[in-house]
Amino acid sequence: MKFQTSTKLQIPRGTDDIMPGEVEQWQWIEQKAREICSLYDYHEIRTPMFEHTELFQRGVGEATDIVEKEMYTFTDRGNRQISLRPEGTAGVVRSFVEKKVFGQPQPTKWYYMGPMFRYENPQAGRRRQFHQFGVEAFGSPDPLLDAEVIALGMHYFQALGLKDVRVEVNTLGDVESRLQYREKLIAYFEKHIDELSAEAKSRLYKNPLRILDSKDERTKEIAAGAPSLHDHLNDDSRKHFDTVLRALDLLGVPYVVNHRLVRGLDYYTHTAFEYTVDIPGAQAGSIGGGGRYNGLIEQFGGPSMPGVGFGIGLERVLLALGAQQVETPSKAGLDCYLITMGEEAKLVGMKVLQTMRQAGLRAERDYLDRKMKAQFKAADRLQAKTVAILGEDELKQNQINVKQLATGEQVTIALDELVAYIKQLP
Repeated sequence: MKFQTSTKLQIPRGTDDIMPGEVEQWQWIEQKAREICSLYDYHEIRTPMFEHTELFQRGVGEATDIVEKEMYTFTDRGNRQISLRPEGTAGVVRSFVEKKVFGQPQPTKWYYMGPMFRYENPQAGRRRQFHQFGVEAFGSPDPLLDAEVIALGMHYFQALGLKDVRVEVNTLGDVESRLQYREKLIAYFEKHIDELSAEAKSRLYKNPLRILDSKDERTKEIAAGAPSLHDHLNDDSRKHFDTVLRALDLLGVPYVVNHRLVRGLDYYTHTAFEYTVDIPGAQAGSIGGGGRYNGLIEQFGGPSMPGVGFGIGLERVLLALGAQQVETPSKAGLDCYLITMGEEAKLVGMKVLQTMRQAGLRAERDYLDRKMKAQFKAADRLQAKTVAILGEDELKQNQINVKQLATGEQVTIALDELVAYIKQLP
């Protein structure tokens, strides 16, 4: 394949370069996630960025926007249908089943972080390559675990300093309740079938609950009058949801019950929830969500075993932090910038630099043979705490000059005392 040299190479639409200065913010929100998960005894799992397409068709649901419109799918050299992961849960559940972790003492509590891929219309906080932090807890049907998962997400937002995050919560009932409700929904929407969008019509007999999540204005108006699932819950489903709400009350988690919340995935049963916060300029205020999925493990070939989890969009978290002007870490400055004068000092300076780095100090030097004035400017730009100057005269005396840039104070010390001197500075 030949490339024209005049062709300008650009980043694919819907993706971003995360540059130095921004990366530090990402590292910070990722580290906060790890810290919070550790408090709740969740352990990290890393799954492949691509899986067999069938995994998502079976797990996420064939009648979802993700599978129908948004997946990046291709045929590999072995003629296998492969998709870049559009979400994290399916791969984590696949691993849980494939590695037979269900045979170990339960519950199993995992978390993950990494890039996901969906062919969407790029906008603020919504990219074609985006990043999620998610947790999954397997092996317990206890509604208090639902409440713990929801509270963990809120704890994470609080640790970041994000304010006014709300939880919208709903119940989708168990399989029995869903089946009864499904028939009621189909009967209702059949009366309005000529007014429904083409997409809603295609979902009517596959998964009518998805019509409740329609973005088409007329379909939304019709869906507003649909029967409520809450009127068709059996006793077990109602008790499960009531316990979740009581636990959230006890934990002080602010929530509202949204009877129309169904989420965009087919695998949810019982609890479904969404974290929302006002983000100026973003299309919607959702920054994450999740729910319980009691049939997914069995659907993937494992035993009948429940699960619950969430996924949080990290781009949207950063957008919300920026909107609230929450101070996040920026690029760290240097402990020392080393200036050398003369060929021998320049060579010895490499050892001095390495000694500082091995002692845990952030240190840098000039590699462009610039004048001393330009090197001081470089030290300022790199936010160096000190500048160490090593010339031929200092080298003969086994000494080095050190200047604190904040105060202007300068001292001459023995070369082997440099690390200890810098480390004791405030």
